[in-house]
Amino acid sequence: MTQQLPQAPSTEPRLAGVRNFRDVGGLPTVDGGQVRHGRLFRSGHLAHATESDAAFLASLGLHTIFDFRNAADQRLEGPDVELPGVRNVNLPLSDPADGAEFWKMVRDGNLDQLKSILADGKGAGRMIASYRMIIKERTAEHSRVLHALAEDSVPALMHCAAGKDRAGLSIAVTLLAVGVERDAIEADYLKSNDPHRRYKVKRGDDSPEAMSAEVMELLSPLFDARAAYLSAAFETIEETWGGTEKYLSKGLGLSAETRERLRERLVDGS
Repeated sequence: MTQQLPQAPSTEPRLAGVRNFRDVGGLPTVDGGQVRHGRLFRSGHLAHATESDAAFLASLGLHTIFDFRNAADQRLEGPDVELPGVRNVNLPLSDPADGAEFWKMVRDGNLDQLKSILADGKGAGRMIASYRMIIKERTAEHSRVLHALAEDSVPALMHCAAGKDRAGLSIAVTLLAVGVERDAIEADYLKSNDPHRRYKVKRGDDSPEAMSAEVMELLSPLFDARAAYLSAAFETIEETWGGTEKYLSKGLGLSAETRERLRERLVDGS
């Protein structure tokens, strides 16, 4: 059963042009500690941040923003707003050429075309395959993020387009590395389903027919955060490396010293 997460000490902001923003502080670790507030944030893209959004983000004292979008995402949504004194690291976790036709169909396809690629569990299956691929094939990128956090990159914000999948996995990997309980990782991940956090679905045609209930139902596996997706990522770690510890040490090349520095930066108590 998914546990109740501790409440943040202050009211979470509702940003006007940034979806899915949150501080992951307060999540419990297996040894009795908790993630520090104000150290690790996650969100959707920052391309549409308003002036007040940017002012709030600037007030967080961020050192680094990790943007996991690829070039196609950035063309679609635009570049992130510039925040003074903040380092921006673009580290794509997906290839824009991989699935380009699929996502074109998602944006522009009619009902029958969408059924052909998404019905009968095909949409959810694609998402599960994507999560597995990111865990197996993006070890260099995840290693780079964790080493950067251990060295100097905190406070940090991680985001992709919706802040759900690529950022969700990167946050999950970071939380695994500092010993956060898996139930807590899942509970935080599922917060991306809250109505005010959800990515606004973009289609080439915004007519009632193109955005009908049947179309949106077909698209829902792509825009939901589902426990099965994150479970597939965790299963891939077990199947590929034999467990979290070997994944962190062998897969991501994290030494005991690096993990300890990471914990010192991100975790209170033990």
